[in-house]
Amino acid sequence: MSDLPRKAVTRTAKLAALPLGFAGRATWGLGKRIVGESAEIVGRELQQRTAEQMFKVLGELKGGAMKFGQALSVFESALPEEIAGPYRAALTKLQEAAPPMPTRTVHAVLTERLGEDWRELFLEFEDKPAAAASIGQVHRGVWHDGREVAVKVQYPGAGEALLSDLNQLSRFARLLGPLIPGMDIKPLISELKDRVSEELDYGLEAQAQQAHAEEFADDPDVVVPAVVHQSDEVLITEWIDGVPLSEVISDGTEEQRDRAGQLLARFLFSGPARTGLLHADPHPGNFRLLPGDPDGHGDWRLGVLDFGTVDRLPGGLPTPIGESLRMTLDGDADAVYEMLCGEGFVKETIALEPEAVMDYLLPIIEPAQVEEFTFTRGWMRSQAARVADPRSPAYQLGKQLNLPPAYLLIHRVTLSTIGVLCQLGATVRLREELEEWLPGFAPEDYDYTDEEGSAAEA
Repeated sequence: MSDLPRKAVTRTAKLAALPLGFAGRATWGLGKRIVGESAEIVGRELQQRTAEQMFKVLGELKGGAMKFGQALSVFESALPEEIAGPYRAALTKLQEAAPPMPTRTVHAVLTERLGEDWRELFLEFEDKPAAAASIGQVHRGVWHDGREVAVKVQYPGAGEALLSDLNQLSRFARLLGPLIPGMDIKPLISELKDRVSEELDYGLEAQAQQAHAEEFADDPDVVVPAVVHQSDEVLITEWIDGVPLSEVISDGTEEQRDRAGQLLARFLFSGPARTGLLHADPHPGNFRLLPGDPDGHGDWRLGVLDFGTVDRLPGGLPTPIGESLRMTLDGDADAVYEMLCGEGFVKETIALEPEAVMDYLLPIIEPAQVEEFTFTRGWMRSQAARVADPRSPAYQLGKQLNLPPAYLLIHRVTLSTIGVLCQLGATVRLREELEEWLPGFAPEDYDYTDEEGSAAEA
């Protein structure tokens, strides 16, 4: 199906087929076992078929279904390897591609939003989409002033489809849970719903992207394409080439992986300090690795795309995050517990042992304890298993902690970024980035001025 299916009954039927399909394949697997095939072979076939069906349905539907798939994809590294393998390729596809909408639909949107003579705005316009995402697709073109541009066109009816999908997925949350063991699917879907109106507003996206483009204009490490033109349902920005992060994950060199990981961490923590905005959609499809200069010399740079979802943080990341992280590293359990209570992470009706809270937090912040840390899928799986096993003390304690609304998006973005770092297998100097950009993390005697005298205070 090439057009965005908009009828609620059609989309509901397709989404309903997901959990029913899981059940049907489980019955098929049992039948194969009865006739003598090994559990390992049957299990592998079962997972592969499930992954293929999930990609087919989520990719076809785009909208909220695809958005959900993209959000899940960054948590793939938390899955046990025997489960993750078959899903990895299918989930990665959701970061880069989806069936395109018909050319006539694209032209109709451009005519409505840019005028009957829209073609005169371009020296060239490619009808074949260069990329597709959850609510729109991107076409390559050349603007009338000669600049290469990316033309993002929103799918007609995208808002209605987005909300319909997410409402439907909420009903299936319990059945979809096994896709990512130990992860509570419902809050993820709820938060995606909260962001729908913002993501559909290309005016807000243009403002957020231009703020980043101006701030990072002369940055040697991060590239954000400038906004060229914006109207309802159409956003035109400068075009950037580069290697998609999904390709770096699958085929990149160790140098590329480490560089991409370092810059991803730098962008995560420096962005809010420099722009007052947190890029809140860190799946690999939104990043590119670019050569250091046009001749291919110098360090790789990180290209950042899609600012449809951002968290507005005028003062940068909240200082209590940095302070509590520093105090945890210093082993000050009482001070950490007091701060968590003050910020609402521990409700007034709950009493916990500060040392138990410290034991819960320390493994999570292991990457900040050392000068450099290698993020791996194995490390991510061990963390997921520790906090998801109902028999573990960490699971019991985690259930008693609370996540205040103000920290919800920050928490998901941080977890998602760590998930991508683990997919990359990158060795990252995370502590270095925290000391430079995270308010409250650096000790009081830390010199916030670098050798050139430029302020680096977050």
